[in-house]
Amino acid sequence: MWKLNLRQLILLLTVSTAMLVLANTFYTSHQTQRELLIAQTLETNQAYAAKMANSIEDFLSAAQQQLAFAAKDVVLAEQDPAKLEHIVTRLKQQTDSFNSVWVINTQGTALAVTPKALDLLGNKIDSPGAKQALRERKPLISTPYVSVTGRLLIFISHPVFDAKDEYLGFIGGTIYLHEESILQSLIGRHYHSNEAYIYVVDQSSKLIYHQESERVGEIVLGNPVIEQVISGQSGSMQLNNSQNIAMLAGYASVPRAGWGVVTQRTLNATLSGMNQQMLSVAKYSFPFFLLIMFVVWVMSKWISRPLWQLARSAESLDKPNMNAQIASIHAWYFEASQLRRALLRGLAGLNKKMGKLSMENITDPLTGLINRRGMQATLNEWEAERQPFSVIMCDIDHFKQVNDTFGHAIGDQVLQFVAKHMLESSREGDLVCRVGGEEFMLLLPHTDLNLAKSAAERLRLRIAGDVCPSIGQAVTLSFGVSSWIPGQASITEVTNSADLALYSAKKAGRNRVHDSATIAS
Repeated sequence: MWKLNLRQLILLLTVSTAMLVLANTFYTSHQTQRELLIAQTLETNQAYAAKMANSIEDFLSAAQQQLAFAAKDVVLAEQDPAKLEHIVTRLKQQTDSFNSVWVINTQGTALAVTPKALDLLGNKIDSPGAKQALRERKPLISTPYVSVTGRLLIFISHPVFDAKDEYLGFIGGTIYLHEESILQSLIGRHYHSNEAYIYVVDQSSKLIYHQESERVGEIVLGNPVIEQVISGQSGSMQLNNSQNIAMLAGYASVPRAGWGVVTQRTLNATLSGMNQQMLSVAKYSFPFFLLIMFVVWVMSKWISRPLWQLARSAESLDKPNMNAQIASIHAWYFEASQLRRALLRGLAGLNKKMGKLSMENITDPLTGLINRRGMQATLNEWEAERQPFSVIMCDIDHFKQVNDTFGHAIGDQVLQFVAKHMLESSREGDLVCRVGGEEFMLLLPHTDLNLAKSAAERLRLRIAGDVCPSIGQAVTLSFGVSSWIPGQASITEVTNSADLALYSAKKAGRNRVHDSATIAS
């Protein structure tokens, strides 16, 4: 009776094991890639929807601020037709935020309109947006409606009140939904390919923007993503759309207008290349299956390989991405696995200590504020991201007298007192820095010059109105304010402007706020 020998048993066991491992790996890889592709697409779509929602929110905020400023000019115009025409023309041309701009009195009559081609000057405007603005007398963003000119549009308005708080009407701007507008340009930056697209809905589930322009104005019902997003929620979801196509959707709300932004891609497009990829995996795995019989001959290499890789990695722990490199090492037996785990734990502890040292490197030890090195790193980052911001530069008035009178130890306590007030007065996202001696700097992202100047004045009053316990009296600060808008000046020019404004404030008597606009004038 013929019996298998040990060599044949080992070979049979090896081949059988290899077949099972390959089959399991193929199946696991297929399932893992499928879930990974879906998860990545959902995450990407949600991130883009959130980014686009923030962009729309910022645009609407800016548009309402423009109308608010223009409303003050309307009061000063005193219903002079030429001045009103100048206001609406300037508002439309300087920002291109609106397709048309209107000034309407309390009777609903158009006092000024641009463009003139609308030919509605002097007419009574009975559109839903105008009626809502007259009725509610507050800043509004209307729901989409068909205007007197037959266009589907959104109307953004701001009330006009005179110095006696008497209502004079409103100023408003339209955004056309079926024609070229800044809203279409903003949303249309999304790259439509591979069955991926973006759309925007209002609170009534009406499409405000869609890549198929003929669908703008359509009300979409029964879509769970739209139901979620118009209720103010953000997230991602796999679903079948109104045309019963499987979609991977990410969504985010626009709180200011109650809109929702949805970015989605078809499931088929997401998984389209995976089946071909799996066939390629099978094709390239087959030669390996034939060669697996030689594993017994090279077992020593398989045993030593993980240890060799871990030893090489241990020599290069200071290189980037070493954590991922060590984690990717195939430590297929117990001892190698334990060594890899120990290396990963040690590397995690090292990274934690290095992160702590890095934070200490950009922090002022006396006040706990960001130092000049950290400030410069942030400025470089904001400049690269083209993020507008304002600079508030300040220093303590007559600080040398404090040191001379009370000593440097008390002077340090005064610096800590001022730093504490600055931190408590700052917003989340603001950067409070000590740049040297008694000199401080605040960096306010997405803040214009007027708002920054108001913030500086509030801080000045707060500190001047509080007695510093270390010296038993109040201390005062002088402030210089400047703003950076991408493309208009360099970062160095803006900080120099703030420094000049600070010098001007000190020269004018200290304990005051000057800005770069004041210096320029």
